[in-house]
Amino acid sequence: MKKYSTLAKELLDRQIKNWDWCINGYGSLATVITHEFKYDGFSLKVQFNPGRMTSTSAKVDPKSIKERKCFLCEASLPAAQERLEYKNGYRILVNPFPIFPEHFTIPKIEHLPQQITGNFGEMLKLANDLDGEFTVFYNGPKCGASAPDHFHFQAGTRKFMTVENDFVTLKRRYAVNSRLTDGVEVTMVDDGIRKMVFLEGTNEMAIEKEFYSIFNRYSELKHLDEEPLMNILAWTEGEEFRVVVFLREKHRPARYFAEGTERILLSPASVDIGGVGVIPVEDDFNRITQEILTELMTEVFVTRELLLKL
Repeated sequence: MKKYSTLAKELLDRQIKNWDWCINGYGSLATVITHEFKYDGFSLKVQFNPGRMTSTSAKVDPKSIKERKCFLCEASLPAAQERLEYKNGYRILVNPFPIFPEHFTIPKIEHLPQQITGNFGEMLKLANDLDGEFTVFYNGPKCGASAPDHFHFQAGTRKFMTVENDFVTLKRRYAVNSRLTDGVEVTMVDDGIRKMVFLEGTNEMAIEKEFYSIFNRYSELKHLDEEPLMNILAWTEGEEFRVVVFLREKHRPARYFAEGTERILLSPASVDIGGVGVIPVEDDFNRITQEILTELMTEVFVTRELLLKL
């Protein structure tokens, strides 16, 4: 059997030839404009991508979710959208509104809520099956998931997000604490903007166990019975898994809700805080500076004090 990474690429190749939404969506990537801001040992980019307006401005409050049809359920999928069946009740779909040159949504077939509990192990398996070709990411229900009522991962072209390329440097320069548990290297990272936990190892079960240990401790510190705010990236580097857990304080920064020239329509999710901030409004894109981007990103993360308690 072909690798899932190969099957996914073949799926995309077909869809950009036979589905209008994909033809237009991937064609529009040619007009995307990107600015890169350099920091000490890492970089953050912003991308003007008007095709992402629907996602960036999505209403995800309970009332709005209840009033709309779930667009990831079988009954709502466009007839032209091919389904690549995956393991354990998932399917791989081409995302017709891409950020990446190759962008996929991987929902559960069954309509179940977006929550990582019970599903993180599947994330690692998916990253492994995609064979280092793609990075898998998870947006929490209050951290950028435009379908918080239907569980899904996404996957995109490897090394598109700057945090992947900066991983080693970030770990070396900005680690504030680290430990080795059952062969899993755990590193707490604060680069002055983002508060992150890096997990590295070759044993899926040990990484999963350590993730849930951090998840439970994070929930306790936030005094929450529901999922604490987080975004997660996972990919493979040779035989090793690499996981980045972003620890969030809030969903959207104040400027998202501001009026006039103070407003910047940037709604940080995994890709944005992973290093490519997506802005669908050209005026907002033209106004953003490194200082403003730093403000927007810093605002949505927890404190270093909390990070050090994990």
